Amino acid sequence: MKRLFLKSILYVFLIIICLELIVRVFHLYSEAPIRFIDNQGVEKSLPNQTGFAVTGNRRQNFSKYHINSSGFNSYREFKPTKNKIEIAIIGDSFIEGMHQDYYNSIGKKLEEKLSNVEVYEYGYAGYDLSNQLYLINTYKKDFDLIDHIIIYFKYENDLVNGSYTPNNERVAMLKSPLFRIRDEFKLLKYVSDNGIIDPIKNFVINLTTKRKIDKLQKDKKDAQLNKDLIYLENFKKLVSTYGFDKRKISFLLNSKTTSNIFLDYCTLNGYQIIDFADAFENSKRRTTLIYDMHWNNQGRELIATVIAEHFKKIMQLNNL
Repeated sequence: MKRLFLKSILYVFLIIICLELIVRVFHLYSEAPIRFIDNQGVEKSLPNQTGFAVTGNRRQNFSKYHINSSGFNSYREFKPTKNKIEIAIIGDSFIEGMHQDYYNSIGKKLEEKLSNVEVYEYGYAGYDLSNQLYLINTYKKDFDLIDHIIIYFKYENDLVNGSYTPNNERVAMLKSPLFRIRDEFKLLKYVSDNGIIDPIKNFVINLTTKRKIDKLQKDKKDAQLNKDLIYLENFKKLVSTYGFDKRKISFLLNSKTTSNIFLDYCTLNGYQIIDFADAFENSKRRTTLIYDMHWNNQGRELIATVIAEHFKKIMQLNNL
């Protein structure tokens, strides 16, 4: 019995070693860029990193990323000047673009559709409107030089916060020994990314981080306000706190998934909107990945086209 037990342990160990080698040789694991919070309190990726993002249990999506010196996934450095025309696109993981090679990003596609324009992509997974407006306000010197700013806006989760607070807990958690071990042990990283150990991971997260009260639900219970009104109040707070230049900032959004209350408020108060709802709805090809709801190449091509058409109309009006 003892020999059987020892043999079983040995076989399990050898199987794990073999699986680890397979995952490494075929690069089935994803290399997430290191996150950090800079001296100004902006959360972003550690500058000058390169790696590969992998999605799916059989490497269905394999793409290269490059974090520039500003801390964002981009094929170019951000060097705004008064002598060039620059467009900044700010958003969450959809703009960060880890699901597409960094040299074939939305920004690159947009530059190919507009002449003499540089596009800067300030994308970072987890950003909401509080992050985005804080970023613009904090790096005001740079954004004052940029001619146009596009904020990718997801109504479902971008207005949960009415103010910005650096997510120190998340950054600290990702630097914890448990997560470091996960990243070094590629088989563990692989099974983690594919949800196999989600129950264990969630348990660890609950142990290593404080449970947060859902402020949205609390406000709804205390004030008896519906979600749309709470979101609208949060929007007003953010704009009041960090400012908002309506002349140069536009919202990139899907009107089909955005509250009419918010859309009507934007229309009445002069906020510019770039709506990609019809482009996606009329697309004859799928716009998202099969195993992930992020945009695929078709979706990113349509986004770049919609933005390009928006700016071409602006240029025509200016010429008139």
